[in-house]
Parts: sequence; C-alpha cells; structure tokens
Amino acid sequence: MNENNNAIDEAVQKLIEGNQRFVGSKINNADISSEIRQGTAENGQKPYAIIVTCSDSRVPPEHIFSAGIGELFVTRTAGQVIGDFELGSIEYGAEHLGAKIILVLGHNHCGAVAAAMGGHGDGHIQKILDEIIPAITGEDDVIKCEKLNIDNSVQRIMKSDIIKHLVHENKIKVISGKYDLESGVVEIFPLV
Repeated sequence: MNENNNAIDEAVQKLIEGNQRFVGSKINNADISSEIRQGTAENGQKPYAIIVTCSDSRVPPEHIFSAGIGELFVTRTAGQVIGDFELGSIEYGAEHLGAKIILVLGHNHCGAVAAAMGGHGDGHIQKILDEIIPAITGEDDVIKCEKLNIDNSVQRIMKSDIIKHLVHENKIKVISGKYDLESGVVEIFPLV
C-alpha cells in the first residue's frame, strides 16, 4: 500500500514540476527522440498519468506538463465532458497501462461552459451542452461554472466500477485542476 502511495505522490509531483517548467519555458524539452519513439513502439507505453481535458487548441497537455512520448494518456473533448467512449479510454489507461493519476483538467475561458451557460447549441454540440447544463444550473458566475463542470467530469469517472475498484485498492487517484490560459499555471484542487 505504501509503495502505491509513493508512486501516486510521485506522479502528482511530476505533473506539478512539469507545469512549473512549462510556465518558465519557451520550448518543451521533453523526450520526443527517435529512441523513445522506437522504444515505446517495441515495448509499449507506460504513462504515469491520464489527463482528461478540453479539446481547446490552447490547452496542449503534453506541453503544459513538459511531457514526452509515452508519459501521458490523454483524452480530449470539448468541455472535457465524458461519455462512454471517453470513460472506456480512461479505464483502459488505468487498468491496462498502469497510470497512477487521473487528472481532470478544465481551463478558464472555456467555450463549452460559456455555451452551456447560454443554454443551447447547434447539431451534436448540444449533446456536449446537455452534459454540462445540469452541473451548472442555477449558477451564473463563469468561474464557478467552470469548476462545477470539472467536478461533474470527476463524478462521471467515479461512476466507473473499474476506477472505483482501483481507487479503493490505492492503485490510482482521481484529481482535478484548472489551467489558466494566460499564465500557463495549473491549479491542482484539493481532494474532497
């Protein structure tokens, strides 16, 4: 159990330190070499974290956490909403790839949250908003709505029996955070 706690703590620390490097850098010096490409192609991937984040092009998780090839298992949808396919991907990363952390990463100025606050969208965009709207109903502060949407995605992940079991066994931890587009800083929220 203690070994798992150490691995989980190390994974969280690696995310925090990677973000600190990103905030102070102009380039990502993570390993994207031909050797790492060849190694992961031959030996498979062993990501230390699963990142569930928004599709927004201003939110590039590998850069935000100064990560190289094979370090992060990333699922992206507008508003970081989670449906069955996304949840299956998260379960796969947790159960089969051995990631130690699932980070639900929202961001400020989220267009999906803003659209949900407006109440409607066109085409399949409405399906995304239908996931967000119940989580934010009754709130009109955009910052609070962004946090409520992040919390909603965490709750959706925690409905997975596979994830609940891995959390109970202390093999993985589900955390959340918010990325600031202007500063580049990720705020990791306390677990409740």
